[in-house]
Amino acid sequence: MEKDSLFKIIYRFFDLIVLTYIVFDFGYSIHEEYHTPKFIGLVLIAIALFAFNVFKYFYYKSKGRKKVALVNSIIIGVLLLISFFISIVNIDLHYLDVLRKIRPILEAGLIFYFIIRLMILVRYVYEVYYNPAIVFVGSFFAIIILGSFLLMLPNATTNGISFTDALFTSTSAVCVTGLIVLDTATDFTTVGQTIIISLIQIGGLGILTFTSFFAFFFRGSSSFKEGLNVRDFIAQDTLKDVLKTALNVVIFTLSVEMLGALFIYSSILDNPNIENKVFFSLFHAISAFCNAGFSTLSSGLSESYIQFNYYMQWVVIVMVVFGGLGYNIIFNFYQYLKIYVLEFFDRNRIHKQVSIMTLNSKIVLYTTGALLLGGFVFLWMSEYNNTMNYHKTLFGKITSTAFNAVTPRTAGFNTIDFTEFTVPTLLFIIFLMWIGASPASTGGGIKTSTFALATLNIFAIASGKTRIQLLGRRISSESTSRAFAILCISLIVIGFAILALLIFEPKGTDLLSVVFECFSAYSTVGLSLNFTPTLTEPSKYVLIVTMFIGRIGMLNLMIGLLRQINHQFYEFPKENILIN
Repeated sequence: MEKDSLFKIIYRFFDLIVLTYIVFDFGYSIHEEYHTPKFIGLVLIAIALFAFNVFKYFYYKSKGRKKVALVNSIIIGVLLLISFFISIVNIDLHYLDVLRKIRPILEAGLIFYFIIRLMILVRYVYEVYYNPAIVFVGSFFAIIILGSFLLMLPNATTNGISFTDALFTSTSAVCVTGLIVLDTATDFTTVGQTIIISLIQIGGLGILTFTSFFAFFFRGSSSFKEGLNVRDFIAQDTLKDVLKTALNVVIFTLSVEMLGALFIYSSILDNPNIENKVFFSLFHAISAFCNAGFSTLSSGLSESYIQFNYYMQWVVIVMVVFGGLGYNIIFNFYQYLKIYVLEFFDRNRIHKQVSIMTLNSKIVLYTTGALLLGGFVFLWMSEYNNTMNYHKTLFGKITSTAFNAVTPRTAGFNTIDFTEFTVPTLLFIIFLMWIGASPASTGGGIKTSTFALATLNIFAIASGKTRIQLLGRRISSESTSRAFAILCISLIVIGFAILALLIFEPKGTDLLSVVFECFSAYSTVGLSLNFTPTLTEPSKYVLIVTMFIGRIGMLNLMIGLLRQINHQFYEFPKENILIN
């Protein structure tokens, strides 16, 4: 036990050294005369970490701990070997130039190592804490605060940043909203933009999903409490294979984002106005799939040299729709399609496997399709003689309309200044923003299933039915009650946000801009009528709280705080309340 305690102390010491090096290396401009000891220190840290993990591998008897030490040793060892090979190839260069060449490789290794250690810490925290809802909310809050301090590092911005603006930007990134008080393109450096896109990725997937991914990858097991936490975040019905599902979610997300980045890169390959095309592609692929709406262009996708890149816009559309559907819907549809194809080509397989498309998947897909089609038709009619005049071809008009029908579904990208839209169009976009994406997705809003259940319940009550029946299934009363609770909470929160902004903003502020901003913030969309940069200090905090509540869900927080462990096995006398 004494040696285990000593190892923990050594680990904490290495964690502190690695964190300090990363912060000062990326966050601060270091004088030229300190570059040599800094590079040498980087190599020494990497060698020390490698030696320590090798020693740990031979010392520990537990298979789980040996596996962690082995993986760490392999990762650091491979990076050291690559660095050594580069040094041999460039042996004729000055040693300082050689160190400059191997520096990015070792720095990437240190960052990855620190992420692993951070995930282990987070995993420990939510293993010992019993309330999944509070852990879920707390994880977002912790990442937002950490992101705020990282964005305040000198090298993250071009002209500095206040804590309020850093907190607003961090909240917008973690909550995958896209509202900005500073220009992401000009006010943030590459380091700052990298921090933002990292926060978007963590916010889109959730720190619990990442933690479970590393836990499953390194250890292949998890605790019961960990399964409960992750199950709630990824909307899994049972605890069976919940950690494996989290692993699949991360792999699927990263794969789609890499594929999207390749398509975006191919669409801008001949564009001389975009300098770092690889970073641009990765940034927009992650931002699109996570429905974040952040862009490294000052005017977003409405920038003149990218506005008519229809190929890229269709890539973004597909990424946004995939990200907004939800992982359980995509996986369920994949299983259904897989069984259908196998049965089609092999008739002997018929009835051997049951191809089940869940009612939840059907509701989400039908509702999403109806909203996309309805949005397209409405925008085509309302904007045909207005903003669509910018596009000379039929394909351009179709692309523009489809893009503007998809982007309010919590994506937040724009190919045109939204202030040019007509009032009916803006009101319809507010409606689309309010509905948002689907459950367990990277998007926000009240969700498509909530809107569908509320609509179906209206027709059920009007028809004199006591329950909702759809496609041979009966919807549970708990689902209906939860849907109406979410509807009420959303309108209450948005209403208070609108009232607060009207109080804090100067007299004469445009009401439509305020309403549009608050719906966009709560639904984590990120669209704005150029109102966000003009916000007063108190209004920024109002929107910070609104974005946070919209992302984590006020109902989730209330359930975590108010739900009692004991169940009531009695009922009071029933009495009807007069309504309407």
